[in-house]
Amino acid sequence: MKVAVLGAGLMGKEAARDLVKSPNVEKVLLCDLDVGQANMFRERLQNSKIEVCRLDANDDENIRQIMEKVDVVINALFYTFNEKVARLAVEVGVHSIDLGGHIGGATDAVLSLNERAKEKGITLIPDLGVAPGMINILAGYGASKLDRVSGIHLYVGGIPVKPEGTFGYNIVFSLEGVFDHYTDPSHVIRDGKLQEVESLSEIESIFFEEYGELEAFHTAGGTSTLPKSFPNIETLEYKTIRYKGHADKFKLLVDLGLTNKSTVVNVNGNMVKARDVLREVLTPQLLLGEKEDAVLLRVIVTGIQDGENVSYIYELATKKDKLSGTTAMARATANTISVVAQMIGNNVITKRGVYPPELIVPGELYIKEMAARGVYIMEKVLSEVSYNEL
Repeated sequence: MKVAVLGAGLMGKEAARDLVKSPNVEKVLLCDLDVGQANMFRERLQNSKIEVCRLDANDDENIRQIMEKVDVVINALFYTFNEKVARLAVEVGVHSIDLGGHIGGATDAVLSLNERAKEKGITLIPDLGVAPGMINILAGYGASKLDRVSGIHLYVGGIPVKPEGTFGYNIVFSLEGVFDHYTDPSHVIRDGKLQEVESLSEIESIFFEEYGELEAFHTAGGTSTLPKSFPNIETLEYKTIRYKGHADKFKLLVDLGLTNKSTVVNVNGNMVKARDVLREVLTPQLLLGEKEDAVLLRVIVTGIQDGENVSYIYELATKKDKLSGTTAMARATANTISVVAQMIGNNVITKRGVYPPELIVPGELYIKEMAARGVYIMEKVLSEVSYNEL
């Protein structure tokens, strides 16, 4: 199996690190406009399977040429490129998966390629990060065990192990993405109806051992494809986990319009986007650097099984790997997309077309593969559950 990883950022490099360990992976093309950083990574890894390629994501022909050399494409670029990469993958006839980006219709655009992908005999899976991604796979796995699904509650957060600064938060992805998730409306299903709620709202307490009492609140994009995959459920909600007080502090910035893409101000005759200024001010303050991060996750799937009310609960609490220096978010995200790429390349996943993770990735095998990489997802089964006690 030959795999192309588009984008040599943190997630792309960590996916490549995992891929080369597999005996079934013959070659990994690590592709980026900045071949320097990709070459530095290759030198550190000292693995002959990695080949560095120059990638200009704005050059369709360049992308096609890379795709023609491989069996599976991992798109680790910013989500604004997801539609283009998926479309080119269909044109070339190569399997392709991405890290997600439901905001702005990126995932819907990928899903619209379903019939064309089937005709080409290829598989496309969007949204293979953590949220969306890991939570979708686990929600789908829990749902597959039930005769009828009534509710799905999702909680995810990437946080520093030791909170510092105003927000008690450090960025492990782009701050642009954080702004989007905090600014755009969140989609939920209540009483069987799809609704919009304001992001950063309906703050609730949530407890994780070692981290104590945290808070969880609505953010955009987390439910992703789940409302369409489970249209008959009564309740579906996604909330982001942070240290207490985070949501209220960030909501002030949102309410002031500082995260809004359309907020433009005149500064000494220069038109300046408030969001750009906020991003540049906050980024150096919020960089994770050498600090230790953690990914916390809880997925609760409720419904009927053999005539009884049953809840399947999946929980993860993983930290940065101090030995390799790999962040917790990279371990969870990059391993997820690498595992699924290998499932496609090894013909474990054989459906052709475009599928969201919850409808195509085998949950039991996924959990086993993640455990083999030191990312342990625990499953609990309860006949009755009170969300307030979790």
